[in-house]
Amino acid sequence: MHKFFSFHGGIHPPENKKQSTRAPIRPAPLPEKLIVPLQQHIGAPAKPCVNTGEHVLKGQVIAKAQGRISVAVHAPSSGHIIDIAPQAVPHPSGLAAPCITIATDGQDEWIPHQGLENYRALPKPELIDYIRDHGIAGMGGAGFPTDVKLHLGDDHIVNTLIINAAECEPYITADDMLIRERADQIVSGVEIINHLLQPSHIMIGIEDNKAHAIRVLEEALRDTNLNIDIMVVPTKYPSGGEKQLIKLLTNVEVPSGRIPADVGIVCQNIGTVAAIHQAVHEGKPLISRIVTVTGEAVSKPQNLEALIGTPFSALLKASGINRPQLSRLVMGGPMMGFTIEDENIPVIKTSNCIIAATLQEMPPAPPAQACIRCGMCEQVCPAELLPQQLHWFAKSREFEKAKHHNLFDCIECGACSYVCPSNIPLVQYYRFAKQEIRAEEAEQRKAEQSRIRFEARQARLEQEKIEKELRRKERAEQAAKAQAEKKISAEKTLATPDNNAQPAAPDIKQLKTAAAVARTKLKKAQQALKNATEKGQEGTEVLQATVVDLEKKAHEAQLAFEKADSGAPTSGTASAPLNGLTEDVEKAKRTLEKAETALQAAIANNSPAVEKMRAGVDKLRAKYDESLEALQQAQSNTTVTVTEAIDLKALKQQVSIMRTKLKKAEKSLAETAEGDALYRELEEEIKRLQERHDEAKARLDEAEAIKSKEAQAQGIDLKKLKIDAALARAAVTKAERAIKKAQENDGEDLTQLQAELVAAEQHANQLNQTLSQFE
Repeated sequence: MHKFFSFHGGIHPPENKKQSTRAPIRPAPLPEKLIVPLQQHIGAPAKPCVNTGEHVLKGQVIAKAQGRISVAVHAPSSGHIIDIAPQAVPHPSGLAAPCITIATDGQDEWIPHQGLENYRALPKPELIDYIRDHGIAGMGGAGFPTDVKLHLGDDHIVNTLIINAAECEPYITADDMLIRERADQIVSGVEIINHLLQPSHIMIGIEDNKAHAIRVLEEALRDTNLNIDIMVVPTKYPSGGEKQLIKLLTNVEVPSGRIPADVGIVCQNIGTVAAIHQAVHEGKPLISRIVTVTGEAVSKPQNLEALIGTPFSALLKASGINRPQLSRLVMGGPMMGFTIEDENIPVIKTSNCIIAATLQEMPPAPPAQACIRCGMCEQVCPAELLPQQLHWFAKSREFEKAKHHNLFDCIECGACSYVCPSNIPLVQYYRFAKQEIRAEEAEQRKAEQSRIRFEARQARLEQEKIEKELRRKERAEQAAKAQAEKKISAEKTLATPDNNAQPAAPDIKQLKTAAAVARTKLKKAQQALKNATEKGQEGTEVLQATVVDLEKKAHEAQLAFEKADSGAPTSGTASAPLNGLTEDVEKAKRTLEKAETALQAAIANNSPAVEKMRAGVDKLRAKYDESLEALQQAQSNTTVTVTEAIDLKALKQQVSIMRTKLKKAEKSLAETAEGDALYRELEEEIKRLQERHDEAKARLDEAEAIKSKEAQAQGIDLKKLKIDAALARAAVTKAERAIKKAQENDGEDLTQLQAELVAAEQHANQLNQTLSQFE
């Protein structure tokens, strides 16, 4: 006999196992309906790959594994898919979960299947994937996917393989009967696992209350060459816990928060080992399991091999349920199981026992009383925790302290609740605290992910801002360079006299405007003189002199205009084609701006015609560029030296329009969610608008610089001229207000005020006329 060790705590509840071991394993009847949950294991639920109304065969995949920790789900029998929707499943919460419901056809028709002829010839990763695709998961605990335990990384070296056959929970005998009747399958499954993990030592842990199973297992192991030891341990609950069994057999403790593979040990349930044999040698997926149906409310306690998805009611009926005596229905054992209210809940891969208890067998729990600090819970805890402290922390919602006291090392065995003299449901408190901590950590993960996304977006926007600023500086430098080159070229042109140069053509528009202004001044002065004469006011001599002077100036302005107009070029001169090209450019620009406005509106409304409209805008932009290039070429080729007309007002309007469009697009971007498909389109549109705005601003700056140079060439300080013009306009306004006030008083002499108004208007008009040449 090999030496075994012990673990802290443990209890010895009544076993109640003999009732269900008197009869052999029997097949459960085929139900009319199978309810197959998509998540019968730890990890991600399987994804359905069938549709309602589809006919399926026994063993056919109906849901595929999703993610690393997941397994496939198969049809337990042939029939039709009648529903894919949430149904009640075996869980302490009693909540529903997604299930596939199959109406069986009674044929129980298999898909073509066969095992692997030589599994040793397959690469190990392919063999592990084969086991995963056959839906093999842990059948004795939480349902951990078996392939994950078999596919360990290079950082895990397995020294010991432990097969868990302890089955320490009272009432349950499913593993005991499996060993008695299918020991050869167990040995075969161990050989497959040994091939994959190559451990140096294999141990089968089994309690000493299973004498029949021990004898059968010893007989089956005589024909194997593997180094397998049957470790018979004393019956003590919960010796079937993974960490407790490892401590019993190897005296090795698995550190808190770690897994057995971290200490070189892999532990597999005995039922899982048999399922691996059936998958590899027979090609059968995990679609059935052995379930112990026991309790004093059934007349035939027994072990049934039930299809996954079989309702509990079918198993109870097959075991002779006495409903008048039935008081409580428990899934699992009396220590770690939970009460269920719905008999139509289906069997899943981890359903090992159903207890139909009478009132005398499992009476209601008495009311909980205050903790008396007896310390018995600490004495029986197999995880060496402080159950009393954990209870207080959970009750007061001090979850951080509970985590610090290793709450998640609790295996929820129920030993502490079993011995508590105050009848406190300690395990329920621990489950509550764990769930709250998991929910809080999930919220923290979401918040952290949101923070990371926000910081990434801010970094991206900052980078785009930096790149935009660099592009702006580069364009400004290029504009300054071009302006400097143009200045040098202009200076060279001025320095080189051209004797053959013709005098500059007169500006007919300016002469016409000057003549109109002169006439207006003359009319105002004449009206002022007439009013003063009618009222008999003194000082009319000044007004008469002003009228004479204005008549002379008006006459000279009119003569200058008529002379220039009579000698103006005809339509055959070089100005005519330039005017036509200018009109083409303006027309193309207006059409382009209208199309861009319509495109912005379509993007904001998420219109399906956005791409088509964007293509149209690109064509109009190309047409505008072609017209502009033709105009520039014609201007450079003309032989007549004329002063280039720069429309500063149009350039300012263009800058203002582009600024408005840019702000509107930025507002739409701010109101759009970052993950939306429209978001990237708006970002690209903003980038294009920013570039066009910068280009228009550069053209405006260049035009203003040219006008400023032209003014300087004539000895005019443009900045001072603008200030003087503004002051002159203010003086006109002041004079008009003074006249109005004098008219209201009707006693003051208006002649002097009117003369001052005329003089102010003359001065303002002269300044404005000079300023208009440079705007």
